[in-house]
Amino acid sequence: MDFHLLKNVVVPAQTRIVMLVLDGLGGLPGPNGKTELETAHTPHLDALAARSELGLLDPVAPGIAPGSGPGHLGIFGYAPLQYEIGRGVLEALGIDFELTAKDVAARGNFASVDAAGLLTDRRAGRISTETNRELVQLLRTIKIPGVEIFVETVKEHRFVFVMRGAGLGDALTETDPQRIGVPPLPVKALDAKSRKAARVANQFVAQARQLLADKHPANMILLRGFAKHPAIPSYAEVFGLRAAAIAVYPMYRGIAKLLGMQTLPVDGETFADELTTLEKYWNDFDFFYLHVKKTDSAGEDGDFARKVQVIEQVDAQMPRLLALKPDVIVVTADHSTPSLLKSHSWHPVPVLLHSPFVRADGIAEFGERACARGSLGRMRAQELMPMVLANAQRLTKFGA
Repeated sequence: MDFHLLKNVVVPAQTRIVMLVLDGLGGLPGPNGKTELETAHTPHLDALAARSELGLLDPVAPGIAPGSGPGHLGIFGYAPLQYEIGRGVLEALGIDFELTAKDVAARGNFASVDAAGLLTDRRAGRISTETNRELVQLLRTIKIPGVEIFVETVKEHRFVFVMRGAGLGDALTETDPQRIGVPPLPVKALDAKSRKAARVANQFVAQARQLLADKHPANMILLRGFAKHPAIPSYAEVFGLRAAAIAVYPMYRGIAKLLGMQTLPVDGETFADELTTLEKYWNDFDFFYLHVKKTDSAGEDGDFARKVQVIEQVDAQMPRLLALKPDVIVVTADHSTPSLLKSHSWHPVPVLLHSPFVRADGIAEFGERACARGSLGRMRAQELMPMVLANAQRLTKFGA
């Protein structure tokens, strides 16, 4: 998307936009021949679909399975291939860790390995956040000459690892092989500037393994998404929006903060709790991003029924969102996470776009195959935001 063009046609308006992101929403047919979304009983989303334009989005590009960072950048209107953001930065910002120019951050997972050092669970059984805090205290005892090390709890099995010092590059490979039955990988430097950082990271992992040896299931760590804080234009600069994020999981609060959104407090962890925050701050912002994580978690666990249940729980709360009468509503996902695959996949994600100015498709179903019949067609996710702005009457005409 041409940000220079957008900046020249964006105009202010008294309209409000809600973008509801059900993480990993896209799926594949189960034994009943339907996807999780198609299986779920969603009368409110189906009724909204009938009054909306439907389509499918490729978060990055056809055939590419995106991480959560690139997936969100796409639906937020940024070109994921132009703005590459390491997950470590997003996790750090999500817990309000102040990164400096000397920092390289990584997202950490506590994991399980067997006696032979082979991974048996990349998430250590999703240990509790309280257990995480206890283990983080152990990891904080690790000292490596020439650098400062920071370790911070995020949530459940996730933590943030930060190296601070001179001469640290972030062109580093990850230790997570993305599968079980194999050992974690060593960190490798992809350029000369990153050799010191690779050495430090490997020393940290080696010491962490010794400290965690008797802490099963969390007896190993994995490091992903090494990165420095990037420069990226904000939502206010590009889209002229006062934007707010309502998300429970820190990583998603992190990407919102990186784009200049204000992250709002949520008292609880459910979609209903997020809607309470939305209602409280409704008059304060133009754009609201709401994030639902548990659709993705269920998909990664291969739990078809639980993913269906999460979708139905969201649908049951939709009347509260609709009662606020947003000028534009978007319902979509950052990527697909089919229960069948237990991982992010390359499949395009369903999208619903509603406003008083859409040419409604009249398809009274919100599902992957229904969206494939919609008038939006199949497009790259980064093309969505200009259509959102146009429906919010926030774009003027281009040219004379």
